[in-house]
Amino acid sequence: MRDLKFILQQKYETSRALVIGINQYKSVSPLGYAVNDAREVSEILVEELGFEQNNVTYLVDQNATKSNILKSFLRFSNDDVKVDDRLFVFFAGHGHTRSGVKGEVGYLVPYDADMADYSTFIRWDELTRNAELVRAKHILFVMDACYGGLAVHRDLRPGSSRFLRDMYQRFSRQVITAGKANEVVADAGGPLPNHSVFTGHFIEGIRGKASNEYGVITASGLMAYVYSKVSNDINSDQTPHYGQFDGDGDFIISVPVKETVENDGTKDTDELITIPYVDEVRSSKTTEEKVGYVKELISSNNSQIKLHDFTIEEVRRFLSATSEDSFATSGQFSQEEFLERISSYELYSKDLSMIVACLSHWANEIQLNSLTKIISRSCDRLLESRGGLVIWVNLRWYPLLLVMYHAGIAALEGKNYKSLASIFFTKLGSTDYDSSASYFVHKAGNAAGDLADAFKKIPDHERQYTPLSEYLYKLVQPELDDMLFLGKGYEDVFDEFEVLFALVVADLRKQEDSHFWGPIGRFGWKNRRGRISPFQKLRNEAAQHRNDWGPIKAGMFGGQYERYEEVAELYQKEILTNLRWY
Repeated sequence: MRDLKFILQQKYETSRALVIGINQYKSVSPLGYAVNDAREVSEILVEELGFEQNNVTYLVDQNATKSNILKSFLRFSNDDVKVDDRLFVFFAGHGHTRSGVKGEVGYLVPYDADMADYSTFIRWDELTRNAELVRAKHILFVMDACYGGLAVHRDLRPGSSRFLRDMYQRFSRQVITAGKANEVVADAGGPLPNHSVFTGHFIEGIRGKASNEYGVITASGLMAYVYSKVSNDINSDQTPHYGQFDGDGDFIISVPVKETVENDGTKDTDELITIPYVDEVRSSKTTEEKVGYVKELISSNNSQIKLHDFTIEEVRRFLSATSEDSFATSGQFSQEEFLERISSYELYSKDLSMIVACLSHWANEIQLNSLTKIISRSCDRLLESRGGLVIWVNLRWYPLLLVMYHAGIAALEGKNYKSLASIFFTKLGSTDYDSSASYFVHKAGNAAGDLADAFKKIPDHERQYTPLSEYLYKLVQPELDDMLFLGKGYEDVFDEFEVLFALVVADLRKQEDSHFWGPIGRFGWKNRRGRISPFQKLRNEAAQHRNDWGPIKAGMFGGQYERYEEVAELYQKEILTNLRWY
């Protein structure tokens, strides 16, 4: 066994909440205890669980309109919310369902809802989808509403054991609802006066009855407690439903404060939550064996859960190995240290790069979610501002460039343009220095530009026009050739990838009216007269197929050949013809 280091902190920076309770509706029958439930929960958050009053948004009755609820929730998507924050969302009020062609659709009913007009409701999955915009590592939704069980996509086993330190450092989106999808929930009759059955047991749970042997209360423990109490309550005809619709961490509700500290300075959390990470047998396998295992998993849609779990496990290993604990951004520059970091980054990213390459080459529509999850989770820590020596800060992106090159080239070799588009357009959160969310390809393009000249410090690359591109060309070839048997076709597909990489970045920058630019690879010095360059070759191919061209059909360049051609022409005139390398 060994200790595993994680990117996320073993604590929360800020605790935030949105608490909603509606008794009196504008045109819907009233409830008796929803506002009491919301008020009590809000007070507990502030007075007992350490939430700052100004970080708790409290909406009741006429203030809980559809507009106010959605605006309040989406405010958590701004750059004030950090990765190490937690977000608690509580709703007490009416719920509603409607049958759709794919099953039941669940809604929350805001104060100003019109029961004859579904556009005035809030679709539950509107909140879960928008949760992707919130950077907080842990979000817990608590829904005391009829038919709330529609919110849950998969169950957790009641009472499953979790370790505190581990859970602080894993991403999670969890939900607990008052009843399952076909159940009306009680507004009264709970264990506490003036509270619903569900919220009464919920309140007792967060006040200590759901704690484990160490006094720790987690969302999973609370879920199991409330599930047991409500489903067995004599006043209840409902069964709470709970689960995790993203991630595998655990929202930490409360941790006991130790009265004394050991003389050696060890804090209570360290003593309580030391996690031995057990290496499974699979973790000792070679890169080739891991790739073989991924091939087995992607050959069947029935292996989606195993594929998700395995790839996320590899992401964690990658994040652990490439963390700032091992690659500090402070310190002085030396060529020896630079070369050592390059070599170490390559070693620690090899498994993930090859796994993602395998997935991007063969992935079908269903498996693209695993691909984007790998990219987004691998980039989380890079969205945090980091002081230090510029070259060490910029070099943090190098492992992700390796992953992207492996994946992109493999996708193109397999003509899997949807995989390539999924990689390029994986949505990342905003950064501490840039409030707008961005695509992975955009950030990777900036990183390639920042690192281009740095790679001239590598021996034999000092006088090359595109040292980063030349270095990656030689590095990636043997690894992908072993898996995909590219042979002499490798150079063509490498150049094709770099041209698309450059043009997609340039297109995004053009759309946002930024300085027109895209990373210049080896194809730049091949743009000579008298020969068909990789750049012109791709333009000819696109012109032949137009809107039926693979990248266009996959959604790149807005799915429009004319937009692609405009960007390609501009790139040719403003960038390639001005290089003057020949």
